[in-house]
Amino acid sequence: MEFLENDDFSPNLTAANTSLLYPSLLSPAMDKTINIIMIVVLFIVMVSLGCTMEVTKIKDHILKPKGVAIAILSQYGIMPLTAFCLTKGFQLSETTAVVILICGCCPGGALSNILALAIRGDMNLSIVMTSCSTLLALAMMPLLLYLYCHGFSNLQKAVPYVGIVTSLVAILVPCGAGILVGVCVLMISIPVICIISIVEIGSSLLTMLSPPIMATAVLMPLIGYAFGYIISWVFRLTQPERRTVAMETGCQNIQLCATVVKVAFPPAVIGPMYLFPLVMGFFQVIEAALLVFLFRCYHWFTTKGKGKTR
Repeated sequence: MEFLENDDFSPNLTAANTSLLYPSLLSPAMDKTINIIMIVVLFIVMVSLGCTMEVTKIKDHILKPKGVAIAILSQYGIMPLTAFCLTKGFQLSETTAVVILICGCCPGGALSNILALAIRGDMNLSIVMTSCSTLLALAMMPLLLYLYCHGFSNLQKAVPYVGIVTSLVAILVPCGAGILVGVCVLMISIPVICIISIVEIGSSLLTMLSPPIMATAVLMPLIGYAFGYIISWVFRLTQPERRTVAMETGCQNIQLCATVVKVAFPPAVIGPMYLFPLVMGFFQVIEAALLVFLFRCYHWFTTKGKGKTR
């Protein structure tokens, strides 16, 4: 039974009957190994994020919260709505839709801090934005999922909200611990998980992730970058702040997306869609790199032009 052809997302799934939906693409040992790796890696990343925060900088932005408020509005307004509209527009199945909605409702990730630096944004704002959106995710992710799942008839009772909240608590608490402990840990990513998964699944990945799903993975970050910049322009933020809000809006926390999807849902229910966050992460990096390149070229030419006029 192919994953994309199955629209049944019954709320009555149990451990005994989930195997009726999808044959597991990973061996039980590999599936358990990937779960453990994802949780451990994300724990390290979130502690690292907490270690980069400085109380004084956070206090400054809290006292003048305009930039942070606009960024949070963009993060939890644009991306979930974009995910919902794309799933409806492409008429994707409900099992596919719930994964895309989770990705859309996730907070910004540590990658956005690196991209904000590369595009010469406001790093203080970037770190505070990532921190605030991450902490707000405990409430906003379940709330937004609950609201948007009402647009799908079978998702309202099928989404394991308790499992998602439990996963978020276990994942996001280390971020706060990092602020208190202040011990810096090397920030790492999860390319190994992607490689292991793709090697294990093989060529079936391309046939199961259909063109509409790939198009969704391409469009979501692009729309986030564009509307993040437009909204910050409307509210007259500075140029560095606009670029920062754009990066923060378009860059989702891929580690968090992948871990929540992989841990909260049985493999037989979610199928190969647990790889969607990694695919979307690939495109958000490529698109952001292109934007950074274009900005750097623009900055170089304008600087060179000013030099000649002098």
